[in-house]
Amino acid sequence: MIGIDGPDDPIDWESLTRYATQVMERAYAPYSGYAVGVAGLVDDGRVVLGCNVENAAYGVALCAECGMVSALHATGGGRLLAVACVDARGQALMPCGRCRQLLWENGGPTMQLQTPSGIKTMAEVLPDAFDDTDLKTLQKDQ
Repeated sequence: MIGIDGPDDPIDWESLTRYATQVMERAYAPYSGYAVGVAGLVDDGRVVLGCNVENAAYGVALCAECGMVSALHATGGGRLLAVACVDARGQALMPCGRCRQLLWENGGPTMQLQTPSGIKTMAEVLPDAFDDTDLKTLQKDQ
């Protein structure tokens, strides 16, 4: 089980990747054949999962990260601490731009992401991110 007792405990990336690989096998990708799975460690120790779900109307397909963020909120919310996203070979996969924004909003700048080039924080993956701080600043100015 992936769990943490405090902010300094190491992330069990091997287990997180294994969870992501297992859920990737449940992906529904009949059109592209590109299955994706994702697993996220939540600040309360839960692990939330997601897989991509395609649709004949290609533009309405759901990325794996969308499903994981939905599972995060459906199971009690919280903040993502670490996320592993894998392809059909179980190899680390960089989330698309939309999903990077979802991860930022649900994990913040310090959330760790396993990428093809190593573990990175969201601040490294999505520098100068737009978030609720920007919205609040704009609202104050009006």
